Amino acid sequence: MTERSRTTDRHYERAFVRSFFTSPTAVDEDDSAKMLRRAAALRGMEAPDVWVPDNEDATAPSMRDEGVENIREVVAEHGGDFPGEIHPRVVWHRDDPATRYEGFQQMLAITDPDAGAVEHIDGFVIPEVGDVDDWKKADEALQRVETEHGLDPGSLSMSVIVESGEAELAMGDLRTEMGKPSNTLERLFLLVDGEVDYTKDMRAMTPTGELPAWPELRHNTSRGASAAGLIAVDGPYDDIRDVAGYRERMRENRAKGMTGIWALTPNQVVESNTAPLPPKTGRWLLHAGGRDIDLDREDDRHVYRGDAADLDALGDDRYRLRLGDDERELEAEELREALVDATSYVPSMTDIVDSMEEFEAAKENGRGAIAMTQSATLDIDGVTVDVEADRMWDEATYQAAKTPITLFQDVYAHRPDQREAFAERYGEAVVERATEVGDT
Repeated sequence: MTERSRTTDRHYERAFVRSFFTSPTAVDEDDSAKMLRRAAALRGMEAPDVWVPDNEDATAPSMRDEGVENIREVVAEHGGDFPGEIHPRVVWHRDDPATRYEGFQQMLAITDPDAGAVEHIDGFVIPEVGDVDDWKKADEALQRVETEHGLDPGSLSMSVIVESGEAELAMGDLRTEMGKPSNTLERLFLLVDGEVDYTKDMRAMTPTGELPAWPELRHNTSRGASAAGLIAVDGPYDDIRDVAGYRERMRENRAKGMTGIWALTPNQVVESNTAPLPPKTGRWLLHAGGRDIDLDREDDRHVYRGDAADLDALGDDRYRLRLGDDERELEAEELREALVDATSYVPSMTDIVDSMEEFEAAKENGRGAIAMTQSATLDIDGVTVDVEADRMWDEATYQAAKTPITLFQDVYAHRPDQREAFAERYGEAVVERATEVGDT
């Protein structure tokens, strides 16, 4: 079981969860536990941070009893070797006492010490929760499971899937409810969005029948998790072939403070495990036509060839620059300033570590702020321009830059099965420096 390191009484040792991977607990085949066995064998970047044997939506109602037995068998046999956390999903519903009781019975059976699985079970995922009183019912069910099996109080975590307006509003109550003597809601771990059922609950409609994007729900879940010391996870991205769309969704989420996302396939697990990590190499972006465009690296130049921007040398140090629909004639210095404004740099792992180490050294020498210079040679339509920009680093800048390194350190500590991949990606020297920087 994962111990919590407590600045409050509710913080898990893990600060980040990147991937939340669900597997059917029983399928209509000769080996009904086939999908569980495949998931239990995942390692490295294909293995999720949180594996969810799903005995709710992913498993037919007629097979859920068999699903419970399969969880017990597979987790007892393979759970000790699985590199992530294991959180089975059971049935629950805010409006149905019979379904809640069924969920309690599933948790009770899965954690039976005689079955041998409970020592590898980190907690449970509770779907279809309602207002905060319903969250307390789920918490009390877990209290009863722990009591009846002689488990340590609070040893089973509880993650909830936010699938209703009631649950969304309940996140605002957590700060005042957690820690009261009448509950053990400090066992909460993940807040997970379930956009499909949320759409149904909200009676939302789109012309095509596709799900709304629900950016408000994702923001509210991230905010609720931050306020309560929990971890936010986005819901499933159903178009499993749309890798670019999945990456874009994760990029948008990270800008909201939501690192984790549901994964439906091992390929999505690889994407969700990799995308939040600092990149191996830095890259320059050109802002043109309402979008950010990656510039290609060719030798010591960053090159753009396309229709969104044009640059022509007119002679006598004058140029014509077009970015999208904006076209201007500029002198050389004006051009450099315009391109500084129109470009940005995505730092690599090495860049971040270098900058943090330089700032830490400056702090040790009594300096509270330093200037970091970033320079590049841009090549747009065959015309090259040298640009250079300074960025002031102070304590606030340092702390903001520290977040991706803190993520990397968290993953490095809790997923030793991925360390070889990190060494291949970044190089052992950079990995070693990244694990040590950021202590000041």
